[in-house]
Amino acid sequence: MRRSGFTDLPLHGGQCPPWLFERMKRLGGCIIEAIVALFGPEEFLRRIADPVFFQSLGCLLGFDWHSSGLTTTLCGALKEAVRGKEKDLGLYICGGKGGTSRKTPEEILRHAEQDALPFGEEFVTYSRLSAKIDNTALQDGYILYHHVFFFTSSGKWSVVQQGMNPDTRFARRYHWLGERVEDFTCEPHAGICGIREAEVLNLVARESKPCQEGIVAMLGEGFPTVRKTVSGALRHLVLPRRHHIREEDFDLSRMEKTLALLCEKKPGSFLEVLASRGVGPKTLRALALTAEVVLGTPPSYTDPVSFSFAHGGKDGTPFPVDRRVYDTTIDFFSQIVGRMRVSVSEKKRMYEQLKLLGGEEGKRWMLWKH
Repeated sequence: MRRSGFTDLPLHGGQCPPWLFERMKRLGGCIIEAIVALFGPEEFLRRIADPVFFQSLGCLLGFDWHSSGLTTTLCGALKEAVRGKEKDLGLYICGGKGGTSRKTPEEILRHAEQDALPFGEEFVTYSRLSAKIDNTALQDGYILYHHVFFFTSSGKWSVVQQGMNPDTRFARRYHWLGERVEDFTCEPHAGICGIREAEVLNLVARESKPCQEGIVAMLGEGFPTVRKTVSGALRHLVLPRRHHIREEDFDLSRMEKTLALLCEKKPGSFLEVLASRGVGPKTLRALALTAEVVLGTPPSYTDPVSFSFAHGGKDGTPFPVDRRVYDTTIDFFSQIVGRMRVSVSEKKRMYEQLKLLGGEEGKRWMLWKH
């Protein structure tokens, strides 16, 4: 059954207490090792790309049950939990919040070089494309400030990144799973968690394919023609009420250099347009709206945005974190993980024990296998 829906992720201030973050690292590490031992690192990518599992894992580790801070702190704890164990686990976590997110390509290449992995440059491209798409091709009012790239030694990858709406102070989380991305420019997300917005320009929706093709065709006409077409379309454009673009948003003189370079390059696909240096939200909006007015190929304006408690939350909601219970959970899973470092038959026996853990709670735990 496909789970769908949306949730509010308000931005919360404050810092995660060191005593809690340390426990998040330890318990998060145990859970990662358990999943990898039972199902392999690829299964961890599938789960972390599931918005419901991700949110529940953050709640299990004791962070805010409904806050955007869960994303950055959980990813940071998981990254610290696997540090130094990446090669043994076959699992790598790169990037983070703010300036750390911009170091993601550097971290990917460093891991690839250290462990002789053949896909470093390829993963750098995927990392940059996923960020470019969620910041430029999907214009929903959220500005990315957090980007984490997960990958395995077998060549699988996933992305968890988050943006903030500066006006509402709400956040939106974007989940990617490489194995289900058939086309970066057509419905590439595994899930998006946030408030459903009324005003969104979605150029990676399936319905936007004709608009994408129109943009590529226009750029093939040469810069003089494109400049005249875009200028004329924007000058006479009466913008519809269904989205937030305003005519004063466009300054063609600032776009001319980018448009000239694009026309000279003559991109053969929308992905090439999107990946080109200098192509930002305003340039893409101008091209999309020109294609809609001149060629009759409108883009999609449909928003693609699609919990549990165990140890409380850092701010006492829904209840304060009980350190003794938290440490008991860590000890339990540490023992489980330790005993997994045995034969396959023993692992299967432990797996059956997990199924029986806590009656109904154990059954809910095992739902994550499916």
